[in-house]
Amino acid sequence: MNSRAAHPQPVRHHDRGTWLVEFTGRILVVCPRCGGRALVVPLPGLPPRKYFSELLFQPRRLSCPGCGAVADRTAEQRGAGLVGAVPGGTEDPFFRRPLWLQTRCAGRILWAYDEEHVDALTAYVGARLRERRASPTMAMFARLPAWMKSASHRDEVLAGLSTLRTLAHRSAPADRSDTAHERGDRPRHHGSLYFRGGPY
Repeated sequence: MNSRAAHPQPVRHHDRGTWLVEFTGRILVVCPRCGGRALVVPLPGLPPRKYFSELLFQPRRLSCPGCGAVADRTAEQRGAGLVGAVPGGTEDPFFRRPLWLQTRCAGRILWAYDEEHVDALTAYVGARLRERRASPTMAMFARLPAWMKSASHRDEVLAGLSTLRTLAHRSAPADRSDTAHERGDRPRHHGSLYFRGGPY
């Protein structure tokens, strides 16, 4: 009998230092008009990015295929620089709309920006061995809350991520998660400034 077959290798996850901002190119949100699934993306026709952090400064468009609602947003200008959005939390960092992908999990709220974000979180949470090869300062996985990284919550978090993946393919107002409600949160602190030549 093959010993490898009898004792399969643990699933490994290699953290290459992925930042949360890398998943802000496409964000599913609750439409402000109909309550269905809307999409926030950079405005079309923008020049190619030199840095992925530019995603936090690019003009954005919110559009809803259900009711046709459309809204545009440009970054606030401060002097010669643009004020960047701050990713994280249960609202999108641009229009401050509740995220479409939210569900209750382990007594908390589990959220993601889109299906790609869900897949990345699933790969990390489902791994039995996690290897870090990058600085944890801004890396997304290193900054996840302890309850998501705990082995005792692994099955529950994976089930929650499966719920988010299913929700990503639904769009009617009635499909909206009961956790994606209006919160009236105070505005976030401004993020970094972007000047010609790169973000600072």
